[in-house]
Amino acid sequence: MTEMVELKNIHKSFGSNHILKGVNMSIGKGEVVVILGPSGSGKTTLLRTINFLDAADEGTISVSGFEVDAKKHSKSQVIELRRKTAMVFQNYNLFANKTILENVMEGLVTVKKFKKSDAKEMSLEILKKVGLEQRCDFYPAQLSGGQQQRAGIARALILDPDVILFDEPTSALDPELVGEVLNTIKAVAQTGITMIVVTHEIAFAREVASRVVFMEGGVVVEEGKPEEILVAPKHPSTQRFLKRITNPNAE
Repeated sequence: MTEMVELKNIHKSFGSNHILKGVNMSIGKGEVVVILGPSGSGKTTLLRTINFLDAADEGTISVSGFEVDAKKHSKSQVIELRRKTAMVFQNYNLFANKTILENVMEGLVTVKKFKKSDAKEMSLEILKKVGLEQRCDFYPAQLSGGQQQRAGIARALILDPDVILFDEPTSALDPELVGEVLNTIKAVAQTGITMIVVTHEIAFAREVASRVVFMEGGVVVEEGKPEEILVAPKHPSTQRFLKRITNPNAE
């Protein structure tokens, strides 16, 4: 399997708080890797080090064979790395003063220097795929949270990245809107793109992930196929976490 993402010895601290403690991970082309773990385990920080939204203090990050050293990197290297990735954020991060169509076009026009007419045509096509073609002239505030997140996914897809990073894409949504977003992410997964998804949605992980990684305390505790990790985890921390998630009222 071709390696798409390779993380070696990733360390990250915020002040005296050591968040990531030497994480190693390799992700093959077309894999859908779901990262689970309790709050504060370092999941989101790890995701953000991949595209240098939070630069790691130590270690190397490689996407599609392009490697960047966290300690000594240039601005142009970070730009190149970011071009290979796209991110879907917990809170959508859409431009409030732009329509949904303009939000999706933005990256094509500003980053990839596409002509506006071409960018518009491509964006409408992608919005159709996420079921928002009827809403393309609406502004974010006129849409539900689920629709805004689907627009966020369209904006990531349009850039044709090698890897899409999803940071808890459903955690800001009302429960009744979670399904539509997860269905959109499932459809994206079926296209064969490499995805790393930080989420608490166990059923989604079971159905869509090719691999589940469990993190706690800034390290990878356990990883494997969903049926191994979610059904018969070996590590006590993973067992505790899954018990708490699947049966929150149990002592």
